Amino acid sequence: MAETGPENARGAGTLNPLRRIVPYMLRYRMLVAGAGVSLLMAALTTLTLPIAVRRMIDHGFSDSSSTFISNYFSMLIVLALVLAAASAMRYFFVITLGERVVSDIRSDVFAHVTRLSPSFFDRTQSGEIVSRLTADTTQIKSTVGATASVALRNLIMGLGAMAMMVVTSPKLSGLVIAVIPVIVLPLVAFGRSVRRRSRFAQDTLAEATAYAAEQIGSTRTLQAFTNEVLVTERYANAVDAAFNAARSSVLARSFLTFFAIVTVFSSVVAVLWIGSRDVLSGAISAGTLGQFLLYAVFAAGALGALSEVWGELSQAAGAAERLTELLDEQPAIRSPENPIALPKPAQGAVEFRDVSFIYPTRPGQQTLQELSFKIEPGETVAIVGPSGAGKSTVFSMLLRFYDPSSGAVLVDGVDVRKADPEDVRKRIAIVPQDVTIFAASAAENIGFGRPGADRSAIERAARDAHADEFISRLQDGYDTQLGERGVTLSGGQRQRVAIARAILRDAPILLLDEATSALDAESETLVQTALERLMEGRTTLVIAHRLATVLKADRILVMDEGGIIEEGTHASLIRQDGVYARLARLQFDHGADLYESAAE
Repeated sequence: MAETGPENARGAGTLNPLRRIVPYMLRYRMLVAGAGVSLLMAALTTLTLPIAVRRMIDHGFSDSSSTFISNYFSMLIVLALVLAAASAMRYFFVITLGERVVSDIRSDVFAHVTRLSPSFFDRTQSGEIVSRLTADTTQIKSTVGATASVALRNLIMGLGAMAMMVVTSPKLSGLVIAVIPVIVLPLVAFGRSVRRRSRFAQDTLAEATAYAAEQIGSTRTLQAFTNEVLVTERYANAVDAAFNAARSSVLARSFLTFFAIVTVFSSVVAVLWIGSRDVLSGAISAGTLGQFLLYAVFAAGALGALSEVWGELSQAAGAAERLTELLDEQPAIRSPENPIALPKPAQGAVEFRDVSFIYPTRPGQQTLQELSFKIEPGETVAIVGPSGAGKSTVFSMLLRFYDPSSGAVLVDGVDVRKADPEDVRKRIAIVPQDVTIFAASAAENIGFGRPGADRSAIERAARDAHADEFISRLQDGYDTQLGERGVTLSGGQRQRVAIARAILRDAPILLLDEATSALDAESETLVQTALERLMEGRTTLVIAHRLATVLKADRILVMDEGGIIEEGTHASLIRQDGVYARLARLQFDHGADLYESAAE
């Protein structure tokens, strides 16, 4: 994400980011219209009160007519009822609009984030994104649902009151209007400071939220290493930093409010003093001065409220800017305008043609260097090599999480850059080493492999993966909630759920990334049987060090420093006594037997 702070917040002097909210509001024109009508009705009703007061003072008391006064008080009650009804309708419309708009924004931002490329998540913390989806959208909701209507109400009240002031007494109005620039210009200047500080406060809070999310997700690790005090202190420091940033923003807003109120009401007092002298000289009546004074108070109150609202709008602009950054983030991996359709039926052919690649986060380190190999449909190929050789990157390139710096990756003869990424990924099933288990039921976790699959297909996939035996023993069977990240399952059980998910997907290309690494000997035998059945008729790429999988591969590719340095069967590679043989001695179980099997 772009670096943020008070010194470099973009567009710090404007509310331009709030414009992105307008299209969401226009989706609900009836709510906007209802809010506008009720808002205008409440403002106009309020602006009629000073006229009633003037007539009562000038005519009611002077004529000593109790009937006249009673009628005016009756009218004031009617106006109060109209004002109450209009205010209630305004509240209903604006709050409903705010909730609806924020729901749409959250849905759109989340949908957009799910389509961003892995390179975005390489440089962005998930907690930061969650903070924007929660705290920032809540700030937007407050703005749309309350602050905006308050701002409009006070704007209408202020303009209406000033117009009526001119009608009531042009002389006194001239004195008030002359003071307005003295009030407004500092408000704008202070508003810029509030906007910068608010944006910085939100960024700081997001960092604290991201840290908390990371640590909560790793509770077992931090407790295992007895680091509770360390992470607590770090989070406390992050929270203190967020507090100090928020306090700075609040201080700026408080000073803004203080300045506005003092300036506005000082001008009102000065105008009242001049007006009282005009009453004594007979230039205006007492009722007219009262009417003007009420309009002046309305105008002053509106300007004072606008000063507070401006601070809230500035804060909301900072939140909108952060959300806009997410919405403006473009995925590095996109479908071309006219994608080439993959051939049907799918064959499962895979080819890497002189592929070179450098991770964006590691620009000085080349991960793949002119990598070339071809895998025929139905062939099983194992990829082995030391850590950092580029094995997992091969899978990422095939799934088109990244595009090559040069060269091409082909699936069924089509360059994946010229095809729709979704079409490419639908032809691939993967069993990763680090299995993701969602906070959902066992059936839902397996069903993630093929959305919409019926229960019988899910249970059949579980049986094929030998996951049914432990799922059926769970309290609610397939409806048992597995907990966040599958904390209630063992490593081997999580692996079997992932295998069931891949079986259910029924894709022509299968990627196995250490698929049996977390299994004990008994489970490995069961799952290996399931994998062999799954691999039949499918193109399979295996990243593995386990002997059982490697021995049964049609070919073995040995990678080091981003390229293939050896290729062959297990026996032929052992006889070469090269890198593969060295890895076998170091990593394989029963390494000594490898040479005996190779010699035979």
